[in-house]
Amino acid sequence: MSRTANRSTVPSPFWRDAALPFIEARTVDDGRAICYAKHTHDTFSVGAIVGGTSTYVNGATNAHVGRGVLVIIDPEQVHACNPYGPDAWAYRMVYVDVPWLARLQHALGRDPNRDFHGFSTKWTERGDLFAQFGGFYRTLVSPRVDALGKESAAVEFFTALHGALEREPPDSRPGDDNAKLARAADYIAAHCREAVTLDAICAAADLSPSYLIRAFNARYGMTPHAFLIDRRVQYGRTELRRGRPIAEVALDAGFADQAHFQRAFRRIAAATPGQYRSAMR
Repeated sequence: MSRTANRSTVPSPFWRDAALPFIEARTVDDGRAICYAKHTHDTFSVGAIVGGTSTYVNGATNAHVGRGVLVIIDPEQVHACNPYGPDAWAYRMVYVDVPWLARLQHALGRDPNRDFHGFSTKWTERGDLFAQFGGFYRTLVSPRVDALGKESAAVEFFTALHGALEREPPDSRPGDDNAKLARAADYIAAHCREAVTLDAICAAADLSPSYLIRAFNARYGMTPHAFLIDRRVQYGRTELRRGRPIAEVALDAGFADQAHFQRAFRRIAAATPGQYRSAMR
């Protein structure tokens, strides 16, 4: 699915974030006017058909695929997708730089002497993967989620994709990493008002992204990103008790704006910042 289709004819918005230069997304809600020749990408591509039907050519694969299908396209693989039938063909694509995905594969136990391990599966109708991709995609393009939340969602989805399709053996790492996980939690708490990155947390804990997210969630009952938001809200509570203005506290706590702070605060504290602050008077 090309990233260079004529956008003057077919609305096909792209999503990019300078904080996450390794990943890009594309939304097409009605691709009936699209016609692609066979082509390649230098990225790994995965996409969900969310409406209509398309022809799907990927190497020796030639099929009609419809809603509920995930297509999986290795870098430099010749492929083409085109609308089929009268219904609006709609899809969501994510393009991932190969070095980022290769590092994740190595952390999951793949041969570190190979840059990238391609997938033998070219498409799947697994409902669990389709649903997880949908959640990941919504997180990725949401203006309400910060870079750490988006990258964490990417790591979780691509870890699940590898586990489901490649049937890798489970991580045999012994359960003695509590000290490293504690370092990760301490790092997040100490830097919660900053734009914390997944790489920085991993460096502080000396853990790979995929293992960190799984193990952190198992130990603390939430992802590193959720823990970060919780720490920001707790900081905000402290500052509100001191009588500081809500808008000022929101920015100081690391939120993009007051609206982001209010949503997170209400979700965690079951009250608005205004309600909490007024009770302290």
